[in-house]
Amino acid sequence: MRLLALLGLFLSSAALAQYEGARRLEVDGGVHVPVLTKEPTLEQFVQATYPPQAQAEGLSASVRLLVTIAADGTVSDASVIEPVGNGFDEAALEAVRGFKFTPAEVDHLPSPIQIEYVYHFELQVVDAGVALDAGPPPPPRAHLKGQLLARGSRSRIEGATVRCMNESAGNGEAISDAEGLFDLELNAGDCEVKVIGNEYEPFKTLETLAPNETAEVVYYVMPKVVGYETVVRGTREKKEVVRRSLERQELQKIPGTFGDPVRVIQNFPGVARAPFLSGALIVRGAKPSQTLTFMDGVEIPLLYHLGGGPSVVNGEFLDKIDFYPGGFGARYGRAVGGVVDVSTRRGAVDTLHAVVKIDIQDASLFVEVPITDQISLAGAVRRSYIDALLPLVLPNDPEAGTLQVLPVYWDYQVRADFGKKGAENTGFVMAFGSDDILKVIATGGGRNRDFTASFHTTFHRVVGNWTYRKGNTTLKLTPYIGYDLGRLDFGIAKISADQFEVGLREDLSVDVNDHLTLRAGADILYDHISGSAELPNIGNINYPAFPGAEPAAEVQKVSRVLGSFDGAVFLEAELKAGMLTVTPGIRASHAYLSRGEIRHAFDPRLYARLEPWERTQIKGSIGMYTQPPDAQNMEPPPFGTPTLTHEKAFQSSLGVAQKITDNLNIDLTAYYNRRYENVSSPGPTTRNPNGSVTTQRFANDGLGRAYGLEVMLRHEVTKNFFGWISYTFNRAEERTAGSDKGYRLTANDQTHILTFVGSYRLPFGFELGARFRYVTGVPKSPLLHPYDLYRADANSYTGTYGESRTGRVKDFHQLDLRLDKAFTFDRFTFAVFLDVQNVYNQKNVEGSFFDYRFRQEFEVPGIPFLPVLGIKASL
Repeated sequence: MRLLALLGLFLSSAALAQYEGARRLEVDGGVHVPVLTKEPTLEQFVQATYPPQAQAEGLSASVRLLVTIAADGTVSDASVIEPVGNGFDEAALEAVRGFKFTPAEVDHLPSPIQIEYVYHFELQVVDAGVALDAGPPPPPRAHLKGQLLARGSRSRIEGATVRCMNESAGNGEAISDAEGLFDLELNAGDCEVKVIGNEYEPFKTLETLAPNETAEVVYYVMPKVVGYETVVRGTREKKEVVRRSLERQELQKIPGTFGDPVRVIQNFPGVARAPFLSGALIVRGAKPSQTLTFMDGVEIPLLYHLGGGPSVVNGEFLDKIDFYPGGFGARYGRAVGGVVDVSTRRGAVDTLHAVVKIDIQDASLFVEVPITDQISLAGAVRRSYIDALLPLVLPNDPEAGTLQVLPVYWDYQVRADFGKKGAENTGFVMAFGSDDILKVIATGGGRNRDFTASFHTTFHRVVGNWTYRKGNTTLKLTPYIGYDLGRLDFGIAKISADQFEVGLREDLSVDVNDHLTLRAGADILYDHISGSAELPNIGNINYPAFPGAEPAAEVQKVSRVLGSFDGAVFLEAELKAGMLTVTPGIRASHAYLSRGEIRHAFDPRLYARLEPWERTQIKGSIGMYTQPPDAQNMEPPPFGTPTLTHEKAFQSSLGVAQKITDNLNIDLTAYYNRRYENVSSPGPTTRNPNGSVTTQRFANDGLGRAYGLEVMLRHEVTKNFFGWISYTFNRAEERTAGSDKGYRLTANDQTHILTFVGSYRLPFGFELGARFRYVTGVPKSPLLHPYDLYRADANSYTGTYGESRTGRVKDFHQLDLRLDKAFTFDRFTFAVFLDVQNVYNQKNVEGSFFDYRFRQEFEVPGIPFLPVLGIKASL
């Protein structure tokens, strides 16, 4: 963000403000869905009493049960899902209630969980006519050894029952272990093998076993085709008032995202729609630079590739995405808007996996492989080629002119994990990066002026992590280093900046008792920025050029080397008392900015949650948030103002979450954010004793406010459907302190944002999804006159605008559809998808600019009807 801000500083020096169509953006958050990190395994089995009447009638049955396992592994509740009668249901319930499991872990902590369990009753028939001591000698024995693998993914299947259905003596049943291995000692001869697993379809086959020999087999078992149905997990405590997270089933099935999980954030309440060429996030009316994005706790400059591309991380690497539109805890700082934190997952621990994805935008490869039982490697690469395809669908005719948007991007991630999951000591090392080149070229037609811009951004990060768990204490250390590069060519202006950074995060959590949890940590960051630019000479007269042509100007060269340090510590205490949970926290920071300027900040925060009823939560937050000024803005005049201080915001929210049914819930949150001492440009003008005037480049006189209501009606992931309806009413306004002018709309205000998202499983393995969005157009300043004003001294034209931001760009609305079809084979899966953007070809406006005489406005169109056909193969 600091690197991009430096580019923005140089750009503003080039006096290019007439292109107001280029906006920046922000993000929002919600309700966390816990992650099952350790499955329970059955330790103590209880044999059920066979119902006497059913035994007399020679009946058998299989009873499906929903079993609730407590945090200590005991069965706290059980119920029958599909009653079979004849006394089997009651007998199965009585037996299962005596089961004992190893404790399940959710987010690496012992937690209650619900599973499906099938209890099988099989009638053992004894031939009453044969005396027990008069039978024939026992038949020769044989071994059946093998491994159970999931079809398609080849993942090991643990805890499944392998049974020989026609076995009359000996041990005819085994449970597969963590590696999917099983070993059965059976009578020689034919054996009808049946495999039963709670999450898998029944598997049957016939094996012929030779006497005194061992048969080794591999069975590929089909996962249950249950659509989006998932296991109901125990709910982890929710600290933040608003945090929205999605499961992996949802993340890759949203229309209009091309299967990119991170782009789902754009459909959450509180998130404004980003312009086509922007990868920024606009959250609750804040500037894009005021919302930070993190990957594994480390700040990154971009979340999305430029040109409306995918996120900078491969979707197969994702573990979860937490989105906070505001009211986030003291762990996060340097932001007065929102926070997005993307967490990656460790590589495979069972076998090699690979995923190849190809569509008209790009191609990607993901590979993960275990090295030992404690070390795994994973990596991903992606490269685009959409720059060769976009010109085929963008406007190109002599009358209207030619618009070319040519994005080129690539990214990579490599991660090595150490230690077993849930072990006392674990860690990883990860390197990741991204590169974007975006060219925008507008020529011909009635423009009378050609327009060309080129952007190039690159970033790399190397992150280490060590996690220590002991009893009720968890400690995480995360050191990292990074490099960012930025290049901008905008007409005759050429700007470049390089940034190096090194940082360390430390997080400590201690569960003191059932009522108190303490969290503390440190967040340290050092930045070194080197920037240079070639710009038109500020304040001098340009050499006249032919009207509409690029002015021939004297070029000045500017270079700067900047350094800044920001260190912070934080402390939170989570207090639970019956229905009420209160979490006070504080974050204190010390910033050493440009040329020895020192700034401090203290941010107290408080959030609370009340659960008066089982399905109802009332939640609220208040807090102070600060963001240090960019070091480049604190340069001596004319490039900066050395006296700048932290930007500040007071954030407050109040909401209610109501679970309507087991699968349907609604969340309403009202918020009010007041931002003050924000950095604005230009600053105030003062008159010097000699009669001259001086205008400060920047000043902390920006005031802002954002208020609104966010509503999300969400249908959780079930067998055939998931989806949500979100609506945001947001009003974002700003003014200058001391000015006689009142509040006006910000450039990012989108008052009404309505989104429908849904995905439904059709017969024959098809899935159909839809997304509809309606968004109020962003403000703009209207051009008042149809004629031109000629400036003879500069030989150029200028326009006369109405009151700032009293007009609006046309409202945006669009329908997207997605159709998926997956084919599952023994060793891999193959999927085909069609993702169609802008189904009814709505001509949405992304921005505008004028001809050189300011007589005619040209609208920059968004994406037209765009079908994207892709394939995805998983090994």
